[in-house]
Amino acid sequence: MQQIFSQLGINWSLLLSQAVNFALLLIVLRIFVYTPLIKLLHDRRVRIEDGLAKADEADRRLHEVDLMGKEALKRAENEAVALLKRTEDRAKELEARLIGEIKKKEDEEAAAVAARLRAQEEASRRETEKEAAALVRRAIIRTVELSPEAVDDALIARAVKEAGTSA
Repeated sequence: MQQIFSQLGINWSLLLSQAVNFALLLIVLRIFVYTPLIKLLHDRRVRIEDGLAKADEADRRLHEVDLMGKEALKRAENEAVALLKRTEDRAKELEARLIGEIKKKEDEEAAAVAARLRAQEEASRRETEKEAAALVRRAIIRTVELSPEAVDDALIARAVKEAGTSA
């Protein structure tokens, strides 16, 4: 075998020294490079897993906050609807009250107008009675041919009453 190595140009001592150098290099690299690199990768993996766990937790919380926001929005919407309903009911009550007040005022005004009309009718009736009395007095004066002072006022009043009842 040594012949084969020598024919191939392999020097045992050189090969052995290179194997020792390689083993030392392997040990040094394992101690100073591989172990810290593996630790760095492990730490990085742990940080990434923590980050993913925190991201999942953040997604879960975001979903909870979203649900709470939707619930709060729904409550606010229900409150708004209730407020609108109460406002509408109050508006209807106010409308009914105002309509009642308007009807009351209309009734009062109608009563006042009726009272004024009755007063005007009464005034017109009295004026008509006065005119009728004057006409009766003139008629009696012409028929009797007496002076107006001599005509009895009681006679005139009776004639006015009779004319009022016959009309």
